[in-house]
Amino acid sequence: MTAAQGKAKGGVKGGAKGGVKGWVAELVRPVGRTVPWWALGAAGAVGLLLVAVARWTGDEPTPWAALLALRGAALAGGLGLASLLDDPARHTTAAVPVPRPARQALRAALVAPLVALWWTAVLFLVPADVRPPAGGITLEAGAVVLLALAAAAAVVRLTDRTRPGRAVATALLIAAVVSPLFVPDSWAVFVQSGDPRWAESHDRWAVALAAAAAVWAASAREPVRRGWGRRRG
Repeated sequence: MTAAQGKAKGGVKGGAKGGVKGWVAELVRPVGRTVPWWALGAAGAVGLLLVAVARWTGDEPTPWAALLALRGAALAGGLGLASLLDDPARHTTAAVPVPRPARQALRAALVAPLVALWWTAVLFLVPADVRPPAGGITLEAGAVVLLALAAAAAVVRLTDRTRPGRAVATALLIAAVVSPLFVPDSWAVFVQSGDPRWAESHDRWAVALAAAAAVWAASAREPVRRGWGRRRG
């Protein structure tokens, strides 16, 4: 039995007495050790750098440049969080009695406060006079992040990969580059903040966010059977 399995079982026993707090307290440390902090930190640094460059290149940034920088930072965050579900010990801890949705939710809870602080810093790096509406651009960032997490959860459920992050990040990056070229302009997805269709576009972003959340919730369940894909790593 691995240390993680022992701690998880202890957490379940404690959970019988102390409820959810019991197993959460037991799992925080082992789960925290498997979170790819280096990838999250690198992605966060890239996002901050994109916004900082747009602000301190010498010229006053335009609203369009500010929006592009914020969208780039959101994409960087999504690329980093695509690795959140990476777990090299996945196959050795498959017998842990704590269900997968709870383990994935705990991973998300560990990084959520840091991600919120990071995104707040990203927003405040953009001068207020050129900053797009915070609610709209935050909705876009949330949709990108949840799309990355939903895709990673789907890969975990349908394959034996221990590190889905690299493949998901690659697919997300390709989609981000290609989609503005092929998404019909009538869909009004990638619009400027002064565009009359700004509110309409964010109705679509809200749908994308809700759909990604639903896919993640469905994919987080334990598989009925294994063996869809045997490729690991």
